[in-house]
Amino acid sequence: MRTPSDTTQKALDYIGELYGIEASIRGKQPAERLRVRQAKAKPLLETYEAWLRAKLQTLSAKSDTAKAINYSLNQWAALTLYCDDGTVEIDNNLAENALRCVSLGRKNFLFAGSDSGGERAAAMYSLIGSCKLNGIDPRAYLCHVLTCIADHPINRVDELLPWRVVGHLGNPPHPAAPTG
Repeated sequence: MRTPSDTTQKALDYIGELYGIEASIRGKQPAERLRVRQAKAKPLLETYEAWLRAKLQTLSAKSDTAKAINYSLNQWAALTLYCDDGTVEIDNNLAENALRCVSLGRKNFLFAGSDSGGERAAAMYSLIGSCKLNGIDPRAYLCHVLTCIADHPINRVDELLPWRVVGHLGNPPHPAAPTG
């Protein structure tokens, strides 16, 4: 592992400050997150961008650090988007973590049987991932949906999405448990 240069350490310090701001507003309402980002993160990002542009002038254009800075500056609109929307995260770590199981099980998915089998598996992984992100027990959710979907109007299927049925999930019976 290489020790960061003064330049890379300074860049990491800026990034660390931005993540510190995010840590302080995690779980807050979008309006509050937006307010804090506008007051703290946006000015810090402006300072960071100016520092990057100034630093770039002192580096060889072919250096790895210059390439990294140019990449950051070329992606600046995407990197700073989260400051203008309280619902957007600073990074995509939540999505990547949710997809990690798909990547780890890739060899197993070769046996989905067909393209449509793979599409069905993807839909199930999406539902299960949505349950987890919303703090819902996937098994309880699937038990609930499978017991009521046959009688549910097809044009209102969105009412069965995980975050919409959380209030109905109390203590659902085990699917193999006998009913009355």
